[in-house]
Amino acid sequence: MIKNYFKIALRNFSKHKLFTLINIIGLSIGISSALVIYLIVHFDFTFNQSFTDGDRIYRIVSNYTFSGQEAHNRGVTGALPEAMKSVSGVAISAPFFTLNQPNVLIPSKSGVPVKFKIQDNVVLADSHYFNLFNYSWRAGSAKTALNEPNQVVLTTDQAKKYFPSLSYNQMLGRTVTYDTLTTTVSGIVEPLKGNNDFTFHDFISHASINSNKALLNEIRPKNWGGTTSASQLFIKLSPNITVAHIEKQLNELLKKNNPPKPSDKGNTRNFTLQPLSDLHFNGIYGTFDTGASRSANKTTLYGLLVIALFLLLLGCINFVNLTTAQATQRAKEIGIRKTMGSSRVQLIIQFLSETFLITLIAVIVSVAMAPVILKLFADFIPEGIKVDILGHPDLIIFLFLLTIMVSLLSGFYPAVLLSGYKPALVLKNQTAANSNKTRNAMLRKSLTVLQFVIAQFFIMATILVSKQIYYALHKDLGFKKDAIIVINSPWKNRTASRNQVFMNKLKAIPQIEMIAVGKDAPSSSSSNSTEATYKDGKKDIKINLEEKYGDENYINVYKIKLLAGRNLRLADTSRGFLINTTCAKIFGFKNPKDAVGKLIDNFNGDTKMEIIGVVADFYHESLHSPIRPLAILTSKERYNNGTFHIALKPQSAGGNDWKKAISAMESAWKEIYPEDDFEYHFFDENIAKFYDAEQHTSTLLTWATGLSVFISCLGLLGLAMYTTNLRTKEIGVRKVLGASVTQIVTLLSTELIILIVLAFALVTPLAWYAMHKWMESFADRTTISWWIFVLSGAGMLLAALCTLSFQTVKAAITNPVKSLRSE
Repeated sequence: MIKNYFKIALRNFSKHKLFTLINIIGLSIGISSALVIYLIVHFDFTFNQSFTDGDRIYRIVSNYTFSGQEAHNRGVTGALPEAMKSVSGVAISAPFFTLNQPNVLIPSKSGVPVKFKIQDNVVLADSHYFNLFNYSWRAGSAKTALNEPNQVVLTTDQAKKYFPSLSYNQMLGRTVTYDTLTTTVSGIVEPLKGNNDFTFHDFISHASINSNKALLNEIRPKNWGGTTSASQLFIKLSPNITVAHIEKQLNELLKKNNPPKPSDKGNTRNFTLQPLSDLHFNGIYGTFDTGASRSANKTTLYGLLVIALFLLLLGCINFVNLTTAQATQRAKEIGIRKTMGSSRVQLIIQFLSETFLITLIAVIVSVAMAPVILKLFADFIPEGIKVDILGHPDLIIFLFLLTIMVSLLSGFYPAVLLSGYKPALVLKNQTAANSNKTRNAMLRKSLTVLQFVIAQFFIMATILVSKQIYYALHKDLGFKKDAIIVINSPWKNRTASRNQVFMNKLKAIPQIEMIAVGKDAPSSSSSNSTEATYKDGKKDIKINLEEKYGDENYINVYKIKLLAGRNLRLADTSRGFLINTTCAKIFGFKNPKDAVGKLIDNFNGDTKMEIIGVVADFYHESLHSPIRPLAILTSKERYNNGTFHIALKPQSAGGNDWKKAISAMESAWKEIYPEDDFEYHFFDENIAKFYDAEQHTSTLLTWATGLSVFISCLGLLGLAMYTTNLRTKEIGVRKVLGASVTQIVTLLSTELIILIVLAFALVTPLAWYAMHKWMESFADRTTISWWIFVLSGAGMLLAALCTLSFQTVKAAITNPVKSLRSE
């Protein structure tokens, strides 16, 4: 019986090749999109799920408010790990500290150590870390491997990298030096299995802190005031212990050891527990201070699922529309089958088997297309995602369930409809008299409207996202961003004398217009801030003040406008600074000139600074964030004087000047910093990186738009073919009676065009609301212009007319003799 069903299905496909092809293409696009999106979403949602008692593991994070402004830090103060011994209800407390990309030296037989530059994912940890997370040991013991100072545990991958010719046991006792910290290998572990954020591969014993002055100064294990994101603390709660119970104890510890001062009025600080399950998705705190760390966004992932659902729905709608439209062509077949004794259940199974076969073909095509799609989006799809059906049983289950779901969604209604024809009416050619016909037409029209609602929504969203990105990239941000190169001198080898020599060599390059030395560029993803207080004689105005460091050329390189006062001088270090207009207004100065000469108290804790000038506001982050109070100041500290901001002269006609300048910079770099790689970037490229997420969203929406329009037009073409075939004789009669080609085309197109216009009317308010909600994430945003809706509606209408014209014009110009020959 089943064999017979599939034989009939194949014959039907052969008879209606074009309609079958349209159905397969529509479903393949929807299913392949669903498959790729499933791989992405499943990849992110399975992060950090493999740990024992993961629901009891939390990270302690720090939260602040400064004059009502919130701030967050994924780290904790240096003294908290030791103080955790007094907190009840904690089963395991595991602190660790991420090192800032040390160079690693491995002794060799030649006497010249092998150097591995800038190694990421190196942390200080203790045995509690390995008790908390599930590592498998290949050599050494979790109980003793990190108990003593200057010990290190390596993952197998990193161990083979450092000691390629040794066995794991032979590696024990070997020396590994991290910059100036010399350690001994005490254990080898397997990297964690499954998707997780814990990609560390070098674990130096936490006890090394007390025997290393540099680490002691950096971590400050007795300090309750400062917080660094590099110092993190994970805990595992004892059974039946609540989060509130632990948080209460933590904040009592903080209050006891760092009591609030009168000057802290209006500011707050507290610890909270972040669940392990939230680690991968919380962009407020992020993951770790490592290059491999990455946060996912649940809203984006849910948005991807909606896109997959829409594309899948479009393919299913096509199938339902075309199948119900062809119903009358199979009416006699159904009537004869029923007359011969077929039951309605058998007919439903027959039609569902046809749908299942088409869906199965579409799934096979989709699996073949998926690797190609993954390559197309490789720039912003996380590494590690691939189509591995044999290695991932869950993928087989997903494809099976997807096949069944799509088969039922696409085929159930047409199967019930077709199997419901009455043999007597069918064999008398009276199927048109069946009352179902009107309902069928209404269903097809409703589904067609839904198709074009989805397609037009994608078009509108794509246009708006592109408009906002263009606005962000072309808006006057308050500074010059073109033709500026930023170079960071190496932190480990940075000295004032080397910086000066490098500066002198840069000044000798003829293509360079001006150079400034400082820290971050005016707009940067990293930031520094401090508290500051202005006393106006009546009240104390306390604010959180962003900081930018630069010399006297800093505002000139970036063309930042000086509105009042004077520019920075080297002698202004620890004495005076520039503030922006927003800061001046918060302090109560309506005219920038009034702020010049005023004194600011409690800057960086206890310093008194003078306002020497006021600059125009500029964006120091992306347009997602509002302009905040900001100070520009000079500094003699090495940390704040290692970035070179280089303004290039305009290129000559040949356009080779900048390449020559960069080549000369590299030569100078190699002379001053021979051990470090030369890296540079153009400042405007950094600005564009602020909007990577939006660029990726735009790309995805563009693809979704193209696919949705394509699927919708495929369905429209199928319906147009069905309609013209049904009205062939009517068209012939109208032509004989004098109807023109234009009149025939208009007649055939009007009904479907009305459906598209109706879809436009329905989708416009929905799209406006969705766009408005998305735009709320930007502090400065473009307008939702009326032309976005008009352009998308006109574009969809044009695409529909072009699609319809293939069939309607062909029908309109056909010789009426052919259609009326049998009459």
